[in-house]
Amino acid sequence: MDLKQLFEEAVAESKTLSEKPSNDTLLQLYSLYKQATEGDINIDAPANPFDFVAKAKYQAWEELKGKTKEEAMQQYVELVQKLKS
Repeated sequence: MDLKQLFEEAVAESKTLSEKPSNDTLLQLYSLYKQATEGDINIDAPANPFDFVAKAKYQAWEELKGKTKEEAMQQYVELVQKLKS
């Protein structure tokens, strides 16, 4: 099975985890997903300084700048496998 298929399976599995992951883990899943599907961050930082969720998501994705889509897919798959066990 190729990496793209493994990634797509992991995305589906991430929605059916028995326990809800912590906010930090959810941010990690979000940023790895965005990096894997869109590459380096391509949006402006949130304008509202009090939108803490948007700000956290932006920063998490921005930290992955330079990571290849394949690396992000692999790390996403590994993280979901770890969460399942």
